[in-house]
Amino acid sequence: MKKESKLNVKGTEIAVINLGSEDYISLTDMVKGYEDGSVLIEKWLRNKNTIVFIGIWEQLNNQDFNSPEFEGIKNEAGLNRFTLSVKKWIEKTNAKGLFAKTGRYGSGTFAQKDIAFEFGSWLSPEFKLYLIKEFQRLKEEEYRTKSLEWNLQRTLAKVNYRIHTDSIKENLIPPQVTKAQINFIYANEADILNVALFGITAKEWRDSNLNKKGNIRDFAVLEQLIVMVNLESMNAELIRLGLSQSERLKRLNEIAINQMKSLAKSISIKKLK
Repeated sequence: MKKESKLNVKGTEIAVINLGSEDYISLTDMVKGYEDGSVLIEKWLRNKNTIVFIGIWEQLNNQDFNSPEFEGIKNEAGLNRFTLSVKKWIEKTNAKGLFAKTGRYGSGTFAQKDIAFEFGSWLSPEFKLYLIKEFQRLKEEEYRTKSLEWNLQRTLAKVNYRIHTDSIKENLIPPQVTKAQINFIYANEADILNVALFGITAKEWRDSNLNKKGNIRDFAVLEQLIVMVNLESMNAELIRLGLSQSERLKRLNEIAINQMKSLAKSISIKKLK
C-alpha cells in the first residue's frame, strides 16, 4: 500500500511516497525551482560518481540487483557516448532505489531517501540540509501519530468486538514453523519476523503474488501489524540475550500464534483510517 506525504523545502513542495519500509522522494519535485530541472536529473544520472553510489546502495539493499550489468554500466560511465535513463537502469540491473511514476501518487522520478539526499547534495549542500531537516520533521510527526494510534488500538482492544466468521479467525492464526524453517539460515531479521507471523519469507510471498505491488506487510491486517510491532520488540530483546536465530524464530512464532489466537477469540480491532 502506497502512502503519500509532502515536504516543504524552502517553499518547494516535494512528494514522499512510502512503499513498505522505504520512503521515496520525488527528484522531479526537488528540481522544480531550477531552470531545466528534468535535464539536471539526467545529467546527475550520467555522472560516474552517481552510478557508483546508487550501485553500491543496490548491492547493500537489493538481493535481486544485477551486479554484472552494473559493472558494465559503471565502466561505460564517463564516455562521451554514455547515456542512461531511469527506465534503462531499472531494466538492466533490476534496481529498486529509483523509479519513474505517473498517476495518482504523483508523476516523475522518485528515489529512495538515501539516494534522494545524495541528489540533493549534488544540487546544493544547502538544499540537502533543508531537505534532511524537513524529512526528519515529517518522520517525527508520523511517529507521534503512530503513538496516538497505538494508544487508540489498546483502547479498542479492551472493547469486546467479535471477529464474525471462523474463516477470518483461521486466516489470522499463523502456522507453526516447521523444523526446516527453524534450521534455515535467514538473510535478514525482517524475514525471521515474516516467517514467525506469516509463515513465509518476503521473497516467497512475492513469488506467489507476482500481480501485486508492495510487500507482504503492505497486505497485512491491522491485528497482524500490531503483533508484528510486539515481535520486533521481543526479537530485539532475544538478540540482546544472545539467543540463536533458530531459537528466536521458534519463540517468536509461538508468541505470534498465542497473540493472534487471543485477538481472534475476543476482539477485532477496527482499522484506523
